[in-house]
Amino acid sequence: MDVLIVGSLPYDSLETPMVSRDDELGGSASYGGFSAAFHNRKNSGNGVALVGVVGQDFKPKHLEWYRNSGLEISGIEENEGETFRWKGSYHGDMAEAVTHETHLNVFESFQPKVPKGQTSPKVLMCANLHPSLQSSVISQTDVERVSILDSMNLWIEIANQELRDVMTKVDILILNDAEVKMLAGDDNLIRAAESVLEMKQGGILVVKRGEHGVLAMHPEGIISMPSYPTRQLTDPTGCGDSFAGAMAQYLTQNSGEISRNELAESLVHATVTASFTIENFGTERIRNLSSEEYEMRLSEYRRITNTS
Repeated sequence: MDVLIVGSLPYDSLETPMVSRDDELGGSASYGGFSAAFHNRKNSGNGVALVGVVGQDFKPKHLEWYRNSGLEISGIEENEGETFRWKGSYHGDMAEAVTHETHLNVFESFQPKVPKGQTSPKVLMCANLHPSLQSSVISQTDVERVSILDSMNLWIEIANQELRDVMTKVDILILNDAEVKMLAGDDNLIRAAESVLEMKQGGILVVKRGEHGVLAMHPEGIISMPSYPTRQLTDPTGCGDSFAGAMAQYLTQNSGEISRNELAESLVHATVTASFTIENFGTERIRNLSSEEYEMRLSEYRRITNTS
């Protein structure tokens, strides 16, 4: 197994300045999974598996979406009760979602269990979950190459020490710029990033900066890249997760320590992938992405940024 992704599989109801949708398939594992699966197919990889929980109301067609994308879903539990639901909205430049309702439902008692045969992935992606659940997943796996952890402001607020503990157990930590500043207690992004790396006790920090691109702290030096200039801004939900999924799958292609150049190339693919996710509601764009349109945009991004 190339990539194991553990995260949420909720239904999202959201409103944007253009339109609104109810019960749209979402979640960090969904977006990360569809993204990693796309790159797995494109690169003839060895598979992507999901671990998560859904309720009895989870639609069979959505399980088919996972299967049709080539995702291994034996790690998805169906428990008695309703699927996790989130309701939010975007306004203005849609830089950040406003949460209106959160109903954890079956997700409240979720205790991730990694299936036998999936405990030694080449890359482990602990998508956004409570840090204690991320720590449990890490303890169940023997990762061949690299472990990646994503988080959010909620855990910085209510599970700060648990987050600090678990981020020392992974190779790559992914946060957005506001979360890095919040965790470090410093409004200067570079100083804050350096402080977070000290808390992490080394390794790699990737800082998502939305429309401003990405900043990464690698032992061999800093990487800074712009975002792809997307013309069609429809739904930013899941962009960070599809970013991480693309990055995770790219890093399965080699072994040993991750060089600065390899990390930079993974961020190119992550950035281009996220630029598609934002163009339609939910997972629709990333699920239906073709290799041809991806390669065209990748070439365009390389021309813009002079990356090869």
